[in-house]
Amino acid sequence: MTGWRLRDFHPDDLDGILRLWEEIKASDTEPVYGLSEVLASCQKDYAIVAVHGDEVVGAAVGRAAHAQGWIVFLATAQDWQSQGIGTAMLAALEARMAPHGMTKLSALMPESETRVDAFINRGFEVKKNLRYFERHIPVQRQELKLLTELGGRVLPRDLWSRVGGMQQEKELLERRLVMPLAKPDLAEQYGVSAPKAVVLFGPPGTGKTTFAKAIASRLEWSFVEVFPSRLAADPQGLAGALRETFLKIAELEHAVVFIDEVEEIAAQRQGDPPSAMQGVTNELLKIIPAFRDQPGRLLVCATNFIRALDSAFLRHGRFDYVIPIGLPDVAARQAIWERYIPQAVAGVVDLDALVEKSEGFSPADIEYAAHRASQNALEKALYSVEESPVLAGPSTEDYVAAILSTRTTVSAEVAAEFLEDIQSLARL
Repeated sequence: MTGWRLRDFHPDDLDGILRLWEEIKASDTEPVYGLSEVLASCQKDYAIVAVHGDEVVGAAVGRAAHAQGWIVFLATAQDWQSQGIGTAMLAALEARMAPHGMTKLSALMPESETRVDAFINRGFEVKKNLRYFERHIPVQRQELKLLTELGGRVLPRDLWSRVGGMQQEKELLERRLVMPLAKPDLAEQYGVSAPKAVVLFGPPGTGKTTFAKAIASRLEWSFVEVFPSRLAADPQGLAGALRETFLKIAELEHAVVFIDEVEEIAAQRQGDPPSAMQGVTNELLKIIPAFRDQPGRLLVCATNFIRALDSAFLRHGRFDYVIPIGLPDVAARQAIWERYIPQAVAGVVDLDALVEKSEGFSPADIEYAAHRASQNALEKALYSVEESPVLAGPSTEDYVAAILSTRTTVSAEVAAEFLEDIQSLARL
């Protein structure tokens, strides 16, 4: 079933909450919190409901005391389970509660309760010998204002799992970056230094920005993207604005800092007298060592033109790894196509044909072709004078036509240069 949505609790929803409560009781599970407590929290604390039409099919209720938050009720109607409603409600409830100073969110469940996937999906941990779940809020209230000033945000926790295919790249990033940063004590025990800075390089549209965001999502750290083009308008100049931005970032507890198209501010220095941009490059080279001295942060720089970077920028001691992100392989292309093909035609479209015909496509190329096929199919269904098609969505022919009319981002020459750069510049 589909068609459910989330919204804040209304007083008219009390009957729906009561029905969910009675359904739990009928399954021989005794809730930890009494009905009166749940109903009271619905009205004075925090509550999210999932509805289908006017029917309440799920509810999540929480309360907070100082820095500690508790989930006092989580239920999904029997006919609506296994659709991700519980996980979505927990995420929405946390979003309501987090700005009020919470640092920990916990849930106490009956020992007989077995429906705990929603908590696991949201990053709660099961405590030994207890069905007790807690989750540390990644960004606390005092950081939210600063994060907003920096244009940063906390990204959805599932971005990592939503990166389709690219399994080789994901595994490398998981082992080299995520694991040592997520488990610093274990890494130190084995003599592994947590990485501080990394360069992702590769042709345009291959997903470097997506991977940077996914790393932040996987770590549950704040994500701050630095835009040199915006900083250039600052009255103190680009170099001064860059320095000021990194001083503010130093106040965050954890952060993944991302600079895209870093070659714009770290290109090969040349010419006499020095250009204004050389001063910016010099400033960035000074910033990186200071950044590396701060715990709980990672600098990710991305470039489409790694050969343009200043040689001093890439040297050992500044960046721990220089990682290539190339065009998706067969498995990756399949995973990307699966993401964009509507569910209604997923079993009808010839996926193998799309994967084969899109060889040499970047993820961005596939996304463009998929959206174009969907748009063309919709227009045919709405405006064609012919009889409406039986298929309620794009056909294989629609996708193939879109592929054939898509100009690939990465030329054969660029792809060949990328392979040369892997041999000469990659550091894994």
